[in-house]
Amino acid sequence: MEETSADTDDLRARYEERDGERLLTFERDGRAATVAQNAEGYAMLMVRANGDELERYYGFDMALDHAAELLGVRPGDLPVPGAAADMGM
Repeated sequence: MEETSADTDDLRARYEERDGERLLTFERDGRAATVAQNAEGYAMLMVRANGDELERYYGFDMALDHAAELLGVRPGDLPVPGAAADMGM
């Protein structure tokens, strides 16, 4: 089974498939940012905070940049579980 969660000292990442979507949620200091994609894996990625969609991206790296900005970290600091590594177009 592929890795569905990953942690660093102050970041937690959780991947799940729910309600027809692939969801990668990052949490830090009580804040959360989610990168979402449809379950088929070919649609644009959505970045959400507090359940609200903020922006859509074609590339996983661009979505991670936005999520990192929301959490106040560098994109390279975000731990990405193996099950989520293929998100994006």
